[in-house]
Amino acid sequence: MNNNFFSMFVPKKNEYFVLLSEMADAIVEVANLNIECITAETHEDIVEYSSKIREQKKIGSVLLGKIVRELHNTFVAPFDREDINNLAIYMKDVIDHISSCAKRFMMYSPKNMPSDSRLLAELVKDAAETIKKAINSLDMLKKNPQNITHLCKKLENIENNSDEIYENFLIKLFKEEKDAIEIIKLKDILYELEHATDSAEHVGKVIGTIVVKYA
Repeated sequence: MNNNFFSMFVPKKNEYFVLLSEMADAIVEVANLNIECITAETHEDIVEYSSKIREQKKIGSVLLGKIVRELHNTFVAPFDREDINNLAIYMKDVIDHISSCAKRFMMYSPKNMPSDSRLLAELVKDAAETIKKAINSLDMLKKNPQNITHLCKKLENIENNSDEIYENFLIKLFKEEKDAIEIIKLKDILYELEHATDSAEHVGKVIGTIVVKYA
């Protein structure tokens, strides 16, 4: 029987790894743009960075769609299909939360951004770079699973640090800020950054599951 028919159901070499790596690149890019956005000095710059972040969000949506189609159209996958699907979804969630932060910052135009916003944004960037390292190590999983496990643990630690910064930020905000509208604005903006690290931790948990199954 002609094998050409069945070849359409077999993924191109490393296709999943390529798509997930591109998604990781988008996460790193959007995390870097977000730092530029929340530290921008003019509203025009904020709008510009927000627009660039929105473009990365679109790229993330396209990549997620490609991964889902790949799962539907191929018989062979390097890992459990549900794990790949969940991994892609959580990676897209990281992008979405960062994008929501920038969108709210642009729309709300708070009077001042607290220093905690930069701290959280830097943690998000650290998480993004950690995700990229973990994703790019998956195709060599059996050779060095300990390294990937270490990266997953780092994502958990980043999320814990983010939680602590956000909680301390809220305590200080409610204690010092007298303008109720500013409280709502700042709480909403930083909430998205904190949740970006939550999603990054979920990425780490899925990768950790893959390590347990396939290392």
